[in-house]
Amino acid sequence: MSAQDFTIAAGLAARRRLGATVAMIALAILLMLISLGTGPVRLSPLTVIEALFGGGSDVSQVIVREIRLPRTILAFAIGAILGLSGAALQGLLRNPLASPSLFGAPQSAAFGAVLVIALGVADVRSYALPVAAIIAAFGSVFVLLMIAGRNAGLLILILAGLAISSLAGAATALVMNLASNPFLVLEIAFWLLGSLEDRSFQHVAMALPFIVVGAAILLSQASAFRALTLGEETAQSLGVDVARLRLFVIAGVALGVGGAVAVTGTIGFIGLVAPHLMRPVIGHDPARLLVPSALAGSALLLAADIAVRIIPSTSDIKVGVLTSIIGVPFFLYLIMRERRALGGGVA
Repeated sequence: MSAQDFTIAAGLAARRRLGATVAMIALAILLMLISLGTGPVRLSPLTVIEALFGGGSDVSQVIVREIRLPRTILAFAIGAILGLSGAALQGLLRNPLASPSLFGAPQSAAFGAVLVIALGVADVRSYALPVAAIIAAFGSVFVLLMIAGRNAGLLILILAGLAISSLAGAATALVMNLASNPFLVLEIAFWLLGSLEDRSFQHVAMALPFIVVGAAILLSQASAFRALTLGEETAQSLGVDVARLRLFVIAGVALGVGGAVAVTGTIGFIGLVAPHLMRPVIGHDPARLLVPSALAGSALLLAADIAVRIIPSTSDIKVGVLTSIIGVPFFLYLIMRERRALGGGVA
């Protein structure tokens, strides 16, 4: 390929990436408008826009601005940090199956939150909840990286993540089992399923600062992720402090996921699916994949939250249940694809 052909190809790829990013932004905005209009009282996009800016009836303003807007903001922000965390972990470990849920971060964050609730240290609206969830999420990712080591293969990562997830789940079940208040246990059980229902601006104020700081930390490491694709030794020769990078990623994932789990419970597989949806369009450069993955994560969680409100059911379907139903088959597909890529064939 000549230099001119290479320049043309690079320009086309850049335009394709820009187009995909703009399309994801437009999709996220559209889904936010649909989310604000979806519920027992259906509102048109025009009515939603009028209500957002103080127009329309008082009833529509209350529905949009006070009831549905916090839920929509949380769906966008939490989906974004989950998608971004998944892309960052995949870039750090150079493994397409890496995600917060597979490494036990959401499960561990849920355990931290449940523990402080059960002990009576905090209720579901206390700032102690995200702090406890962040500490537990930080510990889970740190332990995983310590167990897996620098050059962990796919099997080691999955087994270590499974062990941490199982331990966090067992610890959560033990806390619930030992709780003396049955109503508290029921509240925790429903909260663990993952839901955005009945969330207020107080929940937004609890989660958003941690999510924003976590996202900023992860985005600040974009160039380091690109260098890491060449291998740790090469990255270090280019000036990347790999140990510092790991610490930053752990901190960013823990802050973001911990803050998210503290207000919604466990919502899995967004961090796994979002980067894979964008990679065929954006490419395999982990630095360029971060923002599109965040936008894809927002779109996925917004769509899932809209779906749980319109699916006919006798009781409210939790959004965490729906994302798991969709995510597990996708995860199995990725495992089979990795197996074929490694020459293992299909049994």
